[in-house]
Amino acid sequence: MEYTILGRTGLNVTRTSFGVLPLQRVPMEEAVLILQSAFNRGINFYDTARAYSDSEEKIGRALSHVREKIIISTKSVAQKGEDLLKDLETSLKNLKTDYIDILQFHNPQFLPHTQTGDSIYTAAEKAREQGKIRFIGITNHSLKLAIEAVESDFYDTMQFPLSMISSQEDLGIIDLCKKKNIGLIAMKALSGGLITNAPLAFAFLRQFSHVVPIWGIQKMKELDQLLELDAKPPAVTEKMSAEIEKEKKELAGQFCRACGYCLPCPADIPIPMAARMSLLLNRMPWEQFLEPQWQEKMARIDACTECHHCKDHCPYGLDTPNLLRENYRYYREFLKKKSSVDPEKI
Repeated sequence: MEYTILGRTGLNVTRTSFGVLPLQRVPMEEAVLILQSAFNRGINFYDTARAYSDSEEKIGRALSHVREKIIISTKSVAQKGEDLLKDLETSLKNLKTDYIDILQFHNPQFLPHTQTGDSIYTAAEKAREQGKIRFIGITNHSLKLAIEAVESDFYDTMQFPLSMISSQEDLGIIDLCKKKNIGLIAMKALSGGLITNAPLAFAFLRQFSHVVPIWGIQKMKELDQLLELDAKPPAVTEKMSAEIEKEKKELAGQFCRACGYCLPCPADIPIPMAARMSLLLNRMPWEQFLEPQWQEKMARIDACTECHHCKDHCPYGLDTPNLLRENYRYYREFLKKKSSVDPEKI
């Protein structure tokens, strides 16, 4: 496998790395097998978070016996120093380790860097002095905050959504991180599953030697595909460039990236899927979404309480309630065309 140095951390990580978030949806034993297979086949960098239910525990169960041979990053959404340190202790216990390679502030709405009082940055520095963490990182979905964080020189790594459909403005973070020698971790390389051409997505990000994508993996066949791509990395051809431009046009404008910050929903609407259903129906096998269980889930949109929790927590500033309504209208029309079911009875 190919490796790259993660900025000023000096960490030598595999250019194909593992985003563990999806494994929270996989039974423990299956997740352990996938993680161990990833390690045995060469992947050495694993990214998780306290917010990803039991993902940390799965890493601990699967890889604690090879701890010195892997690199782990995790995250905390804490806004107070004491809460960050509590999260850290939980992470250490779950991961069955006595240190975290990179502790990241998880998508804060402000830039943590105050070095006095009970700030999370002060707490992270204290943990670093104690040897419980090695480096301090930050994740964000806001380009403005991401740039501010990189230029502040307070952070060793930046995790930011990057993919072949990213805007030129967003892609500017790549050169900035290289200039500042900040490790750049790319999340959402498949844009929450809307990019279905994995070789194309892989080839695009492979152009940038210092960018480390953390591919979200929840099935062994997904791991197999990524490792096959890593073994023979495709190069971006003229034909591929045309396909990328086509994808950009199809996914232009505002759409849900399935980051999940809108959850939980009081009406139990599966927002990350429901808010982009029109795209999913046209980019994936649509039959699965017309099954009775999905009809019931989409119908929950009618029970939206207009609490605006989703809208207030969307890092992309989407009008999520309106997006849900638009997608439900499209869904009902699509269902009417593809089946004999009367949408009024859904």
